[in-house]
Parts: sequence; structure tokens; C-alpha cells
Amino acid sequence: MLYHPSSLNAAFHGAFALRGWTPSAYTPGYQPSLTGGVVYRKIDFVKNRLGGEIQFGKYAFMVYNVCAKMTIFRNLGVIDAGVEEIVPVKDFADEMSTGVSYFEQFVWDLETRGVADIDIPVLILGVSA
Repeated sequence: MLYHPSSLNAAFHGAFALRGWTPSAYTPGYQPSLTGGVVYRKIDFVKNRLGGEIQFGKYAFMVYNVCAKMTIFRNLGVIDAGVEEIVPVKDFADEMSTGVSYFEQFVWDLETRGVADIDIPVLILGVSA
């Protein structure tokens, strides 16, 4: 039996919504066309000027979320920091039905990238089943 990344994302989204966290788009009030697909330029959760992202699927965007998206939302005045970037650890990722990136790779990418003067504080959580 394998875990389904989309179902995990949905479960986290539901749990955060119950606690008052809401998504935020780059342009307030923007509604995407129903035929145009999914809007990727949003942050999963915002509450009290803290941003959060869940990543159990879009493996290519993990480092982008911390190095670009969190900074953009800070520059737009939506957040001050990223309170979480929740990603699977390697052992958990191996139990998923599709290929996803994982915490250990994310850490390596960030350490290898180095620090930039535009970075903001972000807590990255690696979770297991």
C-alpha cells in the first residue's frame, strides 16, 4: 500500500483551514478561469503574517518556495516569515505512489545554495508516516 501525495496535501489543507489558516494569491481577489487549470502563484496558508506550504507532490518547487515564493509574499506585505514548509523525509517519500522530493534533498539544496541577503526565516519540517 502506498501513500497518495494529493490526498496527503488535501488532508493537511483541511486541517490548517479548520485552524483559521487561509491561502493567499499574489493578486488579492484574483479568481482563475475554471478552464485555465490550477493557479500556482499562491501560498498555501497565511495566518498572523506567517506563511506556510505543504509539499507532498510538486517536487520541483520545494526550494523555489523558500528561496523565491516566501520572499515575494514578504515583499508584497503578506507575510513576515515562513512558519513551515512541510515535506516528507526520504523513508516516507519512498512509500508514496508518485515520485516526490524529500527533506534530506531539500536541506542539501539549501545548504549548497548558500545564504542570500533577501532570505527570510522559514522553518522546514520533515515528516514521516
